[in-house]
Amino acid sequence: MAIRLGPNQYGKAENRVVRVYRDTPRHELRDLNVSTSLRGRFEDAHVSGDQKDVLPTDTQKNTAFAFAKERGVGAIEDYALALGRHFVNVSPAIQGARVEVEEYPWERIGDHSFVRSGGGVRTTVVEVGDEGATVVSGIKDLVVMNTTDSEFRGFLRDEYTTLEDSYDRILATSLVATWEYADVEADWDTLFASIKRICLERFAGIHSLALQQTLYGMGKAVLEAHDEVRHISFKAPNKHHFLVDLSPFGVENNGEVFIAADRPYGLIEASVVRD
Repeated sequence: MAIRLGPNQYGKAENRVVRVYRDTPRHELRDLNVSTSLRGRFEDAHVSGDQKDVLPTDTQKNTAFAFAKERGVGAIEDYALALGRHFVNVSPAIQGARVEVEEYPWERIGDHSFVRSGGGVRTTVVEVGDEGATVVSGIKDLVVMNTTDSEFRGFLRDEYTTLEDSYDRILATSLVATWEYADVEADWDTLFASIKRICLERFAGIHSLALQQTLYGMGKAVLEAHDEVRHISFKAPNKHHFLVDLSPFGVENNGEVFIAADRPYGLIEASVVRD
């Protein structure tokens, strides 16, 4: 039986690229986490140790920082596309590049002062190869909560079920949403802001009978509003909040005091796609 090399790739993970614009006394800040990986004809590097076709991971790191200075950092999708296209043009042996970028949000508190905000981390994953490019963007660590208008009842029961029906509960999650764009040319910043806004509005506006229903409603609204989006996917850990029993102290707890449990947790995943 023949033995051969299987699929492989290599790159530089989690380069922390911080770009400060000092063109005026009012500075601008972009804070990124950049990971790159290359795939292609790298058999010789694995089989015989010949590195002639290998662009060092250190070079990939240097390129991420140099592009931040030379080309600047606007929308992270444009930055990732520029990096990916550069890498595949370095050598015929490089057949594809994957660039992942996370952007950490900062809020301005002065001309040159900022505070980290908690409005979620913007993400993008760009694939560049012989067949073109794809852009999958999203947001993660978007922590949201509804303190009412959420139920969970009428579920399947068996001999191990102890959960009681809930007619009014806290619904909270640290949302991860990703969506694929139909094109690689778009007004990325405007689209991201709109998609985030739609998701938040629908989360707040839906009387939820289950987290699944809420996710579907959010995704449906995004696809209805934006033809630029092919499909959208969600990963939503259910951040459980359990009512604390205060009866031993002679105190009533009418849905006012909860304990936040970090684990175990329900994990709901769903995609909303076009027919």
